[in-house]
Amino acid sequence: MSVDCFHCGLPVPKTASYTVEINNKKQPMCCIGCQSVAQAIVENNLTDFYNHRTQNSSRPIELIPEELKVYDNEALQKSFVTLVNDGQGEGEGNKGSVREASLILEGIVCAACVWLNERHVKQLTGVIDFRVNYSTHRASLKWNNDQIKLSEVLNAITDIGYLAHPFDPGRMEVLHKKEKSAALRRIALAGIGMMQVMMPAIAIYAGEASDMSVSMRDFLRWISLIITTPVVFYSASIFFTSAWRDLKRGVFGMDVPVSLAIGSAYLASVWATVTHSGEIYFDSVVMFTFFLLIGRFFEMGARHKAGQVADALVRLLPEIATRIEKNGQHSSIPPNELALNDLVLIKPGEIIPADGNVIEGLSSTNESLLTGESIPLMKEVGDSLIGGTTNIESPLTMRVDKLGDSTILSSIIRLLDRAQSEKPDLAKFADKSAAWFVLLLLGIALAVFVYWWFTEPSQAFWVALSVLVITCPCALSLATPAALTAATGNLTEKGVLTTRGHALETLAKITHVIFDKTGTLTHGRLKVTDIKLLGSLSKKECEAISSGLEKSSEHPLAQAIM
Repeated sequence: MSVDCFHCGLPVPKTASYTVEINNKKQPMCCIGCQSVAQAIVENNLTDFYNHRTQNSSRPIELIPEELKVYDNEALQKSFVTLVNDGQGEGEGNKGSVREASLILEGIVCAACVWLNERHVKQLTGVIDFRVNYSTHRASLKWNNDQIKLSEVLNAITDIGYLAHPFDPGRMEVLHKKEKSAALRRIALAGIGMMQVMMPAIAIYAGEASDMSVSMRDFLRWISLIITTPVVFYSASIFFTSAWRDLKRGVFGMDVPVSLAIGSAYLASVWATVTHSGEIYFDSVVMFTFFLLIGRFFEMGARHKAGQVADALVRLLPEIATRIEKNGQHSSIPPNELALNDLVLIKPGEIIPADGNVIEGLSSTNESLLTGESIPLMKEVGDSLIGGTTNIESPLTMRVDKLGDSTILSSIIRLLDRAQSEKPDLAKFADKSAAWFVLLLLGIALAVFVYWWFTEPSQAFWVALSVLVITCPCALSLATPAALTAATGNLTEKGVLTTRGHALETLAKITHVIFDKTGTLTHGRLKVTDIKLLGSLSKKECEAISSGLEKSSEHPLAQAIM
């Protein structure tokens, strides 16, 4: 008989003899990697992770990066690390010691993974704060670089079987695609099952009013059972695992009544099929699963869309920057290779790669991303330039003074991340209400069952089951965070940045709105409405001359004249 690894779930080779004592019991491990990870979890008093997890962990051999010390490189950290002045320590020696970075965590499969990572990293000396967002698999890390290096934190995460690396929109997109693909597979199976199970269901319903033989009815029931079983054990498994996780933590989440409804209806229908008695509800089980999965899919889409807005801001930076070398030559390099005080040439129509100051040239830039003003602002020597904005008319030479997470664009992205990671009071209330609602629902279902048991026993189970199904609190727990996430994402697309999670709730209480810029109230599409002739030239001649002068300009005023 084969034995599975307690950590990753893979079969343990017959020649392997790796074990770890977990909760006073020796558990088998398939390799030294799993043994090391499990031992690290035990040594750090984090064994509750194994009690709360809903899926097996990834095999650590797949998660060990080639080199983590490269992330300690000061030049590399400029692209993703922010220096924080939070008042810790005094004197010049502490400037730049406290740092903050946004990371992606790979291997996260459930809430227990989040709990394990946060507990493990927060107890490291030098780590000031570490928060993981389960929805986006992103983590915010703040640490004192004098006490612990970033590579040491990343190594500590690797020790417990996960892989952490600086946030990269490309890798986040891969994780989202995997999650979406798994959800679509579950929906596809449930959808196909729903269509197929309706055919024998309609035949059975029609047979009740006709002379269908018992043997034919039983045959159709078995067909329905065969179609429904993979839907319950694959598509609906997400509800069962979530409900089991909640129950182990002593929490009654919305998936508890969902799982009870699906599981009870399925088992009762199986019993009716095997014993040739009672009614079957395979069609109801499959349809209920399908529609719940559709709801979850839309919620996931709204969550991903909101996350993509921040990712889109990252992509505002150009792929190539033109650096002016000391010998006067121009070289094309990625913006993350720029260094402070580098000279950069920005041609008309190009995106500014970093924050800096104009040292040569006269032009205008479109800063509507930050100010809402659609009309470009004139820039001359000494003026500041903002990374992610666009140079309009003439070449500019800029000296770089801010890079990576120190730029204004990165600050905006951090504000958006904070807004998405914060849970508003409305969402917290929905979660608490859903938990109490589930308890109340289970009590009502039990009371209904008892009543009908003494009134009409044959209907007691099915009436109680219908109470579980129709009063499922999915709308309460799903609609609230989905609505908040979707609203935040849509506002950002329209140019309104939501920087705190509770902002949308506060909007319901406002009585006055004050706008301080005309740019926030206009569309920015300029047009010529009138022409005044001040000399002897005709209107047609003036139009021809002015359009000729503005022909090569990208300025909105020039485009309006053209």
